[in-house]
Amino acid sequence: MQKQLKVLDNHLKVSRPDFYLKLNTPLKENEIQALEERFNVSLPADLKALYQWKNGQNDRCYDSFVNNSMFMPLEEVLDTAKEMTEMIGSDFEIDNWWNENWLPIFHNGGGDHICYDMGGTFTGQMGQLIEFWHADNDRNIIAPDLKSFIESINQFYETKSVMDFDEYFEVDNIKNFPQKFYLNGE
Repeated sequence: MQKQLKVLDNHLKVSRPDFYLKLNTPLKENEIQALEERFNVSLPADLKALYQWKNGQNDRCYDSFVNNSMFMPLEEVLDTAKEMTEMIGSDFEIDNWWNENWLPIFHNGGGDHICYDMGGTFTGQMGQLIEFWHADNDRNIIAPDLKSFIESINQFYETKSVMDFDEYFEVDNIKNFPQKFYLNGE
């Protein structure tokens, strides 16, 4: 994961230098531990590595990090996950409309998220990335793990000219993904 993050760091510095400057400074191990204790969660190593690389993007930066979504700071991730989980059974009555094992690491500003799935919803694959659409019943798994997702972002930057770069892009080059799942509202 460190190798992929180092490559991503370089791509962003070269291809999107203004955006790169709007990424938050990395979290230290003790800062992550404090958040884990505060929110009563234990983060997997790859997710910790992501936040030890950069702690999301500045809250005044609305540029997309990936898939028309912004990169959320870890405290916001954990706070949003807690809030959404508290809505299960009241606002969210359909199974897996939201899941307590999801951590929303990217968001589009409209209530939709790309989540790190610590439980392996639908597939049993812990660490997969799943899309949460606040108003739709599809829950697509877009990557088997965070490492593959970062590798796909890197592949995008490697195949795109800086002159042709458009900040909106969708990572869709992961073999056998997305995997599509639809929730039953009955």
